[in-house]
This record gives sequence, structure tokens and C-alpha cells, in this order.
Amino acid sequence: MTEEKKVIRRTQRSSRISTIVSISLVLFLLGVLSILLLHAQRLSYYVRENVEISLIINPDSDPAKVDRLLNDIRSDALVKEAKLITKEEAAAVLKNELGDDFVGFLGFNPLYASIDVHLKGEFADEESFKKFVKSVEPSPVVTEVYYQPSLIESINRNLRTIAWVLLTFSGLLVLVSITLINNTIRITLYSRRLLIKSMLLVGATKGFIRKPYLMSSIWNGLAGGAIAIVFIGALIHFISERIPELAIISDYKLLGISAGILLGSGVILSLFCTWFAVNRYLRYRTETIY
Repeated sequence: MTEEKKVIRRTQRSSRISTIVSISLVLFLLGVLSILLLHAQRLSYYVRENVEISLIINPDSDPAKVDRLLNDIRSDALVKEAKLITKEEAAAVLKNELGDDFVGFLGFNPLYASIDVHLKGEFADEESFKKFVKSVEPSPVVTEVYYQPSLIESINRNLRTIAWVLLTFSGLLVLVSITLINNTIRITLYSRRLLIKSMLLVGATKGFIRKPYLMSSIWNGLAGGAIAIVFIGALIHFISERIPELAIISDYKLLGISAGILLGSGVILSLFCTWFAVNRYLRYRTETIY
């Protein structure tokens, strides 16, 4: 009898571990996806804000007029950042990229001063770029405006495509996750179907029978969510260490929201699947339960 109890305990422990592992794996995938979705707008803004507009300055312009234009641009509601690049600074950048002193070779600096402008992410679309360019082109200080309209449209189109792919994938993943967890819990409860039916036959209410399984499912969901959070945190740390440019995803408020969503999702999924699995065995007839 003691040996039989040990076997039952090992089976129950193994079933519980399988349930927690299944929940944590599914929540890990959902968590990575939720972080991408929560940060999608920030990532979109980050990409758009890196599209540059270069205003080439007329070399005969009065420095006071250049400063006035720079201040006007910085006060524009569309603009996130505007920086004046002098001829000397432009030459230093190009020299560093080429690895050669072209100014010394030519005997003069052929480059022009420029104002490099980045629009705010929420305004960085083709219409906003055209509106900004139209506002600065008439200035006698500006000889040429350079930017890539095709690049802006390509970025916006690709971001829209990625957003739809992520939403579609998240919907499919939710369906798969519910099916996987539901099957795991049903297999776990299969070994207890006789106990469930016996309790029902001796007069136990359905609520009384469900309670311990539902309480256990809450702990399983929390454990699975906690494990998923640990692995997601490790993944974010790994990515941040290898690719510092992606440090923009280290928004602790949004990460906290993601962690809360994971824990809540783990509990809800586990409760939902356990409820239906227990009810299934409660509805079984005695002659069909074996």
C-alpha cells in the first residue's frame, strides 16, 4: 500500500510538473510576443526618427540668419531634433569614414554646412516630411533639401506588414496555447477520474470537488508565469548586452505590465482549462468512465 501511494505521488508530481512546464513554455512565447506588441509603437517611432532631412546651407548666408532658421526649425512642432553641422565638422566626419585627408589633398574644403533634422516619430510620415520641406525650401539660407521619400514609405509599409503579421501570429499562438494546456490538464486529471466520480456518488457537491483542482491550477498558473518571466528577463538581458541599440525596450513600466499580463494569463488559462476538464469528468456516466 505504501508503495502504491509512492507511485501515485510520483505520478501526481510528474503530472503537475508537466502542466507547469507546458504553461511556462506557452507563456514564454506569448510574453516575447506581448513585449514586441507593447513596444511596437516605440520601435516604430525609433525607426522613423532616424530618417534624416539635410538642409544644405548657402555658403554666403549670414550666420545670424542661419541661427535664426535653426531656432525656427527647433520650435516646429514636427521636429524632434535639429543640429547644425559646420563645414569643418562635415569634413572631419567624411575624413573619418574615408580614412584619408581629402581636404589636404584638394587644398580646400568642398563641403557645405548643413542642418540635420529628425522629425518626431508620431509625425514621421510622407505627408509630414513634405509639409516640413515645403516650409523650409523658400528660405534664402537653404540651397537644397535632401531626404529619401521612398525610404519613408518603405519603412511605414514594412512596419504595417510586421504589425499585421504579429497580430495574426499572436491570435494563432493563443489558440495553440489553449489547446496545449487544455490537453495537458485533461491528461493530468484522467488519472483522477475515478476519485472525482466516487466523490460525486457519495454526495459531494460539484463545487466542493472542483475547489482543490481550481486552487491547484492557480498555483500552477502562477508558477508557469514566474518561470516564463525569468526566462524572458534573461532573454532581454542577453539581447541588451549583445545589441546595445535595442536598449529602447528596457522600459521598466512596460516590462512590468508584460509581467503582470503573463501572470494573469497563466492563472486564467490554467483555471479555464481545469474548469472544463473537471466538468467533463463530472458529466461522465459511471458505465463510461472506465
